[in-house]
Amino acid sequence: MSIMEYNGGSVIAMVGKDCVAIASDLRFGNQSLGIASNFQRIFPVTDRTYLGLAGLGTDVTTLRERFRYRVNMYTIKEERDIEPQTFAHLVSSTLYEHRFGPYFVEPVIAGLEKTPSGFKPFIAAADLIGCLNFAKDFVVAGTASSKLYGLAEGLWEPDLGPEDLFETISQTLLNGVDRDAFSGWGAVVHVITKDRVVTRTLKGRMD
Repeated sequence: MSIMEYNGGSVIAMVGKDCVAIASDLRFGNQSLGIASNFQRIFPVTDRTYLGLAGLGTDVTTLRERFRYRVNMYTIKEERDIEPQTFAHLVSSTLYEHRFGPYFVEPVIAGLEKTPSGFKPFIAAADLIGCLNFAKDFVVAGTASSKLYGLAEGLWEPDLGPEDLFETISQTLLNGVDRDAFSGWGAVVHVITKDRVVTRTLKGRMD
């Protein structure tokens, strides 16, 4: 078994019309033994940027604190909030610094990028040594990623509104993790618009 699958867990992000959504399951396990059903994998970076970390639980916690420190240093130095694309490159460089003894996580970044004409949706994912993957539709990470890809390909449509995007990402995640023994036990979904972030916790199968 890969060390990436040791604690289980999956993350997905999707683009909508002037909004983005990021969601993860809540299971934390020791291989097939379930330990907790409230493990947070998604963290706010700024008001408009969120980070999801799928992979080894200890590295998720370590990297959350490391990114919090580096974002705070950026904010103090630049006197402005970090943009999602800039943060994605910060994530990439942090992981690549440790490429010879890597953090066993796959990050997913979702947010709204400030442009002269307004806000543009942005999503990206990276592998454990920081190779970025920018997407216009959706990105996935974690043990159920292959199942999530298939469902997202079938359910996602361009220019979804916030409510339709919530429905799409929720159905994709809940049905995807049902086909994976290491993910599931509920989900949390964040829908980011220019005015607010709506967070909903979903019940999932507990078997």
